[in-house]
Amino acid sequence: MTKTALITGAAGFIGSTLADTLLERGWRVVGIDSFEDYYPRFFKDRNVAQARGNPAYTLLETSLLQLEGGADNDLIRRELAAADVVFHLAAQAGVRASWGSEFRTYTENNVNATQLLLEACRESSLQRVVYASSSSVYGNTLDLPMREESRCQPFSPYGVTKLAAEHLCHLYWENFGLPAVSVRFFTVFGPRQRPDMGFHRFIKAGLGGQPIGVYGDGMQTRDFTFVSDIVEGLIAAGESQSGTLFNLAGGHRVTLLETLGVIGDELGAPLKLEHTGSQSGDVADTWGSLDRAREELGYEPKVELREGVAREIAWMREMLADPAYAAATKS
Repeated sequence: MTKTALITGAAGFIGSTLADTLLERGWRVVGIDSFEDYYPRFFKDRNVAQARGNPAYTLLETSLLQLEGGADNDLIRRELAAADVVFHLAAQAGVRASWGSEFRTYTENNVNATQLLLEACRESSLQRVVYASSSSVYGNTLDLPMREESRCQPFSPYGVTKLAAEHLCHLYWENFGLPAVSVRFFTVFGPRQRPDMGFHRFIKAGLGGQPIGVYGDGMQTRDFTFVSDIVEGLIAAGESQSGTLFNLAGGHRVTLLETLGVIGDELGAPLKLEHTGSQSGDVADTWGSLDRAREELGYEPKVELREGVAREIAWMREMLADPAYAAATKS
């Protein structure tokens, strides 16, 4: 029997990759995306081009905030009623942009929208709701590797909203038996990355021979995770025990300077670095323990950093050859 997935944030970097993977495996997929103007629409339209050619795919251009009684309220609820699994990836992204007056956008799209979705899911007979959280919930901790039971003390407003939505998922499980699971992503990279994300900016600058701005001294460490590994973790979480949460990480911890060295190697020339001050909300280190994900999900990251960088470089070369890319990113 064909299973149906409803993916929120379906036109984004991870959501569109998840959709294509599920379609290849015979799922029916309903995508929801509001096409916010956080970055040029060109990228999202390109992300969903392949899926739109598949008769098993439906894309709704709307916001989950419509569940509060908007024009698309009934349409979203009908699709939820027909779904087996909901992958909730929709969110306002970006640590550095979440300060000040912009925080309201984050509370609306990351917290309020999640609560509305969970309320609507109570009316359906879903097998699982998988919520995409972030390593940002751990904050600037010295407790490494970060374990799911570690204390969470976010270091940015963005992280606060992601943790709040996690708590919502858990309380809907505890109070109403809603089969919710949360997964915490660690610095995802690969083809279709947003233009504001690090690898996208680094590779683009390197290909163009432009200098790269590096925040701080470059000795901060990250646990980089390739997008296809994240997708496999999401799919596995869709069959996991309700009420749990998992780290989805790459299984390696490297400094930013080491990472830039790998990118330079794969490009064939060292990158030109310009060091700038550190940014509010940026943590010193991330490193995710995979013990729980390995034991309960059978999760094992397969794409190493160098291989993943090579794949993203190939994608970036393709993007830069498209005149529409230049037009979309022209400042």
